[in-house]
Amino acid sequence: MTFFIRTEQPERMIAVSNYYAESLNSQKLFQVYDTAIPRIKQYFQMEIDFVRQRLTGTQRVLELGAGYGRIVRELAPSCASIVGMDISEDSVRLGKDYLKDFPNADMVAMDVHQMSFPQPFDVILCLQNGLSAMRADQAVVEKILSCLAPGGTAYFSTYSARFWDHRVAWFQEQAGKGLLGELDMDKTRDGVIVCKDGFRATTQTPEEYEAIGRACGMPYEVTEVDGSSLFLILHKPKA
Repeated sequence: MTFFIRTEQPERMIAVSNYYAESLNSQKLFQVYDTAIPRIKQYFQMEIDFVRQRLTGTQRVLELGAGYGRIVRELAPSCASIVGMDISEDSVRLGKDYLKDFPNADMVAMDVHQMSFPQPFDVILCLQNGLSAMRADQAVVEKILSCLAPGGTAYFSTYSARFWDHRVAWFQEQAGKGLLGELDMDKTRDGVIVCKDGFRATTQTPEEYEAIGRACGMPYEVTEVDGSSLFLILHKPKA
């Protein structure tokens, strides 16, 4: 997977290796989520709670961009089985140890663009701005949905526009820990966070989520949770 980031010359784009695979993985992710900002902690928990309340305990679940398995471990008691997929082999190795006390949970290293599983999943999760982090286009969304069983549900989430100030504060906290480059506040605006090391974090708008839902041709809903997350929920019709 490749990211494209802007240089100081706006008309040029350069390709860099996946930031999450090579720079922000494994133990560094623990520091990302070890935040001192209460509103960010609430955001983390509300996303998990929103999904957990909709699980039946009998479903096979896949989480994309799972990192070291933070959400996998939270949701494992509410699933028949759950697999966390991440592009970083280091994060997956850490995750296998992190999940050692959860026999129905596992981790696998795989690129979303090339993922393949022997059986479909009842629920697929792509949370915390996952589509943007993966630079996923409609073709990737369709690839994800091909791994969803008939009658299954896919959950995608991004940041609510109302969460902007908290999101910026969290990224500034990460930069202060040396996990990201210093934020370029002249370019950080309109839902896009830009760091001076070239890293860019984007989001999807409600209109973009609506467009994805329509293009997939299946029942969907777009809803805001906690004033922090925007969810796109896709329901795959039964065969």
